[in-house]
Amino acid sequence: MKINTAEFIVSNSDASKCPKDFLPEYAFIGRSNVGKSSLINMITNHKNLAKTSGRPGKTQLINHFKINNNWFLVDLPGYGYAKVSKKTKSIFQQFITDYFENREQLVCAFVLIDIRHEAQKIDIEFMSYMGESEIPFCIIFTKADKISKVKVDSHIAAYRKQMYANNWAEMPQYFVTSSTESIGKEELLTYIDEVNQEVFKSNSGFLDSI
Repeated sequence: MKINTAEFIVSNSDASKCPKDFLPEYAFIGRSNVGKSSLINMITNHKNLAKTSGRPGKTQLINHFKINNNWFLVDLPGYGYAKVSKKTKSIFQQFITDYFENREQLVCAFVLIDIRHEAQKIDIEFMSYMGESEIPFCIIFTKADKISKVKVDSHIAAYRKQMYANNWAEMPQYFVTSSTESIGKEELLTYIDEVNQEVFKSNSGFLDSI
């Protein structure tokens, strides 16, 4: 897939106020400082589509970007940032939960994980919530250029082991990426393109919207 257009549409904290367009949506979420904004900018060929910041936790709203006029990329707030107050965390959690559990247009979520670190409890718990809620998702391992290929493989194996220990039958599909070196970009966009084709083919509601 080639990204020809990428347009910011709206930010809000209420899932019911998300765009009414019945287009496939792909939500990006992960711990704060996982490199989400850089990844979004990399795959869309825009330097500043998503705002990057040295301060973790900057994304605090549901952000919709329309891509090629036929699907939405949704940038969601990060989870697990210690310096955000408990009250703020609970508000984030509520509207993120509302989005995941009520948004009909969502066809896949991408859970971003920093590959430099070994399996983190908070990521395992979040993916368990996604699985228990039957929300389709894939894993995107970020910052793969920061460690050796051997460590990348070792850390992925550790996540696989942790997920099996938490009663997963198999590990979800995953992608290994680097925003600075554009690693994984084609694989990720090809996957989205293939899912879009299946969605439009099998769901007339989506097809009628384009």
